[in-house]
Amino acid sequence: MYIIIMHFKKIEEFGNLEMSYISNHSGGYISRNRHVLRNLELSKLTQFILEKCVYGTPIFKLPGGDNQILILSGIHGNELPPQVANVKLINKLLDWDLNNTIYFIPFAAPKATMENERTFNSMDLNRSAHIKNSISNLILDAIQDLQINLVGDFHSTAYNSNPGFEAVFSSKSPCPESFFIANFISQDVGSEVISFDFAGSSYKGAVEDVCNLKRVPAVTCEVLCPFTTIEEGTVERSFAQMESFLSCFGF
Repeated sequence: MYIIIMHFKKIEEFGNLEMSYISNHSGGYISRNRHVLRNLELSKLTQFILEKCVYGTPIFKLPGGDNQILILSGIHGNELPPQVANVKLINKLLDWDLNNTIYFIPFAAPKATMENERTFNSMDLNRSAHIKNSISNLILDAIQDLQINLVGDFHSTAYNSNPGFEAVFSSKSPCPESFFIANFISQDVGSEVISFDFAGSSYKGAVEDVCNLKRVPAVTCEVLCPFTTIEEGTVERSFAQMESFLSCFGF
């Protein structure tokens, strides 16, 4: 059985950074994924993040002001550019004076990333956010417990898959803010908007959809990159989507 541990501890050597765990049953050695390791800048903070992934799914917090925002990646372990981009973003924002409190989950299921597998223990985490005690469901529990009010879930998509091009998924109901955020990102960085009239109408269990059904505005951002690898420029494209998502609320 998975457990959720939401006691945040300040990491003194990294200023205001705090961390906790979503689960202690999902750990993996990220460094065994050579594609991820080769594209990471191994700063002291990055090495710290990788070490913590051995023990489960870490969540990091940079305190700020008004909104409580989550930057999520690694729901599919073989979608690699956003996971590297998320680590890059934590490094960049570490010493910023932020207007919002930002939470980061760079590796939702470190074991899946280590194994370069789409699923975690044969479970698609983007079809199981409604299933009790799945990793994605525990992330949803954390979103509610921490009163996170804005969620960006970052993925990559391959040619001939869904959607097969750079895009931002959103819905218009019951949380219209999702659609507005997607359009902001589209106008800012050029990602195409894919919008559904009602969240969860196409399939069940996506993190974005379950958030929107719970009235927590969320979008899913996709960059184009073959699964299990990282092509040149794809980390930068995912990073641009993340920055655009944050700039929608003034960082």
